[in-house]
Amino acid sequence: MKNISFCFQMHAPYVLKRYRFFDIGQDHYYYDDMQTEDNISWLVQTSYLPLCRTLADMIRMSHQKFHCALSVSGLLIDMFQQYAPEMIDCLKELAATKCVEFVLTPYAHSLAAEYNKADFEAQLKQHAQQLNNLFSVKPTTVWNTELLYSDEIGETVNQMGYKTIMTEGAKHILSWKSPNYVYNSALSPKLKVLLRNNQLSDELAFHFSDPAWKNYPMDAERYAMQISQLPNEEEVVNIWLGAETFGIRQNAQTGIFDFLKALPFYALEREIGFLTPAEVSKKIAVSGTVSVPYALTWTGEAKDLAAYNGNDLQQEALNKLYAVSERVHLCQDKRLKADWLVLQDITYLHYMSHQHVEGSPYESPYDAFINYMNILSDFLQLVDEQYPTTIENEELNELLTTINNQEKEIAELEEEIKKLRKRKQQ
Repeated sequence: MKNISFCFQMHAPYVLKRYRFFDIGQDHYYYDDMQTEDNISWLVQTSYLPLCRTLADMIRMSHQKFHCALSVSGLLIDMFQQYAPEMIDCLKELAATKCVEFVLTPYAHSLAAEYNKADFEAQLKQHAQQLNNLFSVKPTTVWNTELLYSDEIGETVNQMGYKTIMTEGAKHILSWKSPNYVYNSALSPKLKVLLRNNQLSDELAFHFSDPAWKNYPMDAERYAMQISQLPNEEEVVNIWLGAETFGIRQNAQTGIFDFLKALPFYALEREIGFLTPAEVSKKIAVSGTVSVPYALTWTGEAKDLAAYNGNDLQQEALNKLYAVSERVHLCQDKRLKADWLVLQDITYLHYMSHQHVEGSPYESPYDAFINYMNILSDFLQLVDEQYPTTIENEELNELLTTINNQEKEIAELEEEIKKLRKRKQQ
């Protein structure tokens, strides 16, 4: 039986205010709250809320046979709570259906997996806690930022106890293989690797309303037929999209919401099921191993990190940012820690790209770089006040290791106390 595994990704950045050189050391607040609120409100009303309501309708109309996944960054959930609480209510309703999987993603939509392993692990844990607190779910599947994956990242995810990771089904990785199978990670055979079918995903994301596209106009019946005609042994088609596909990239007048709502009917009619990534991992057998020695993403033609670290401006920003990671982890200043998360958002790095960046508020990548580096300079000064650069990184690492070990020991003792209490009650 064939299955479709849908996942819809949501993320938006905090809008940074215009921050001048002379503000460094004087102004420690970096955000344009009005622009951030306007942006979130527009995204919610135009795309995110109509999409989530459509998904709820699809679950109900299919008698809960329609299943899908959502990837919602921790920072965006924070903004929903502040600016659009109706989105939190809608996400809670979807979680309550048990038909929607909330996949784990770095809290800050960051490149920590590539630049600081400890911070990557911390962000996954923070996001897992947030999802559990708000939606009463315990995620087992990881969607790294921009579907970033490598064998090394897979090893880290596996060591953390997660069972499945999602990434791009790029041709240079797969060669003759198909993305429509479940694979093992090369370094961690217990970790399942799911691959995005970029052809069928991009048909919706970029070509749905394009009159020049060979399959235009696409309707739900034809799309389901296209999937049903794939080889029988290809049991899963992973269709993963940015949520803004619905309502923004493809506006409502194109019929994209009607298309989505009709798809379960035509798919189920052809005995095509719907699975979440976790269900795919459990129900579909592994067909082989996939090896990804270098960073792989779903971005650009090369499917790499070039859009975020491909020029000197981006590399300078990344190196300055992650050089203070240990110091930030040791400090107790909540405001500083919150700023640290926001400043890791790769959207700001994308604005520094020499390629055209849709939606950039800056006139040039240099303007984006200068504004970001002015803010980062002020932030680094605040970090230095707590843990001066005269303290060696080795010394900080030892201190951080001691603190982490103590936290681990405390957690183990608390777990032991819980077990003893349960025994006593019995």
